Parts: sequence; structure tokens; C-alpha cells
Amino acid sequence: MPILVSGSLVYDHIMDFMDRFKNHILPNNIHILSVCFAVEKLEKSKGGTAGNIAYNIKLLGADPIIVSSVGQDGGEYMRYLGDIKISTGRIKTDKKLFTASCYITTDLDDNQITAFYNGSLGSAPDIFFNKRDKKPKWASISPTQKSVMLKHLSQCANLGIHTIFDPGQQIPAFSNSELRKAISQTDILIGNDYEIKMIQKRINWSKKQILKRVETLVTTYGERGSQIETTDGQKILVEACRLNQIKDPTGAGDAYRAGFMVGLDKGHNLRMCGRLGSVAASYAIEKYGTQEHKFSVEDFGKRYESLYNEQISL
Repeated sequence: MPILVSGSLVYDHIMDFMDRFKNHILPNNIHILSVCFAVEKLEKSKGGTAGNIAYNIKLLGADPIIVSSVGQDGGEYMRYLGDIKISTGRIKTDKKLFTASCYITTDLDDNQITAFYNGSLGSAPDIFFNKRDKKPKWASISPTQKSVMLKHLSQCANLGIHTIFDPGQQIPAFSNSELRKAISQTDILIGNDYEIKMIQKRINWSKKQILKRVETLVTTYGERGSQIETTDGQKILVEACRLNQIKDPTGAGDAYRAGFMVGLDKGHNLRMCGRLGSVAASYAIEKYGTQEHKFSVEDFGKRYESLYNEQISL
């Protein structure tokens, strides 16, 4: 079954700052902030929430369908997706604007400062299916232009496609009423612990109130794993996967979401879905960049089984 992935396609510029931001920012003078961080490493790579999630879904042997857009400089990204056998049929090219770009600087404490250019993201096409198409059961609605996220959420609801809503860094772009409506239209809400707290503060809903609107709430805690809560009262704690090395945390969240979605698509229980997400995230962290890691389905299964002492079918 194909998995629909709505989100951004972005050229990432990833930089390492070999110090700590806190050593260069004066808390009492933020109103006149003027800082320059000299970085020692710069990598340009292909990223974005849709690209990253689809990449990991493909590695896991599933079939992602990206619904997004690139700009006049997007030919390189489109050729790359074609080379790794990810469908580009629902990716629009905007010939007037440039492809979205992200500039991410990470310090020694893994804190990040990000600058983002939206570019062509607002040009994403509608979700549509011909009668001959195989309709996805699941869709990921991940951070991109707010109007696109709202449109795709509504269209999935009308088409009977289950959704995972991941507002992420776009939370501030939503009005309180838009955020409440979006959450009420989805099946699963996912975010890291900071994002979930921000959502709760914005809409003035407790977790219990959120779980009256969604079936499942997934909160990720980085190296402390993740927690999955359900409307029927389940609270599932998932241990983070042990790492062989730590290279770059960028893209780990997208990899987690990909593993979780593949688990859902395969019909696995929520604990297994979380564990699949955790293992996928570990591969992303062990490589610099968001789509530089590789694994075979067989190797992934071995890592999963060695950590969680259970077999997994992919």
C-alpha cells in the first residue's frame, strides 16, 4: 500500500559550530542581539520533511508518494528522487520561485539555530486519485506552508485517508482556531516534548482533551525515547535505540516518523511502530545529513531484533 507524504522539499545547508551558543549570547541583551557564529563545516544536501520521510520509507521497503513542490532550481532534486525510485508524479515545479532552503547551525550541545526560506512550498498541488490509482491508507501531514497543510488535512479527511499530523516548526503559523481544527481532523498527533507543550499552551487543551479529538498522541524525547498515548487510556513508553556513534541529530525526527508510518501501514501494534521509529532515527543520527544514511531491510531487522528482543516483519 502506498504511503502519502505531504511536506516540504528543501535544500539543506548544515553547519557545525564548535562551541556553545550560550557562550556567545548575553541573555540580558537579547533585544540588541548581534552575533556571528564561525562554522567549521558546511554540507549542502537534499532535505525537507517530505523528502526525509519519503527517503526513510523507501529504505524500509515501502512505497512513498510525495505531494509537494520545488522551484526553478529543483531539477537536481527531482532527478535524485527518480534515481532512488521515489515517484515525482505529484510534485509541482514552480518556475518563478526557487526551491525552499534551510540553513541549520548546530552547536556542541546539539542546540540548533535555523533560518528557513519558503520559496516554492505554497505551490504544492492538491491530493487527487484516479479510479485506477491505489488509494493510500495513511498520510503524513508534515511541516510546510500552513495553507498546504490545512488543505491536505481536509482533503485526506474527505478521501477517507488516515493522517498523522506533525505541525512541528509551523506551530506559530497557525491561529489557535486553525490548530484546534487541524488536530480535530487527524487520527494521530505527533511532536517532540517541546512542541506538544507549545501546542497545549496555544490551544489551552490538556493531553486528556487532545485525546478526545485524536486516537493517538505521540511525544518524542530524543535520547530518552518516546511515549505513545491513546484515547482508550494506553500509555506506551518506547526505549530509544542504542547508537553506534553520534554524528548529526538533524533528520532523526523525520526518520522516526517514517518508521512509525511503515509500522502502521504494515498493521503492527503501536509499541512496534514506536520501536520502528526509534531504530530508523538511530541510522539518521549516525550520519551527517538527513538523507545520507543507508540500510537494508535485513540489516534494519537485525538491529531492531537485537535491541528489542522480538522479530519484526517488514
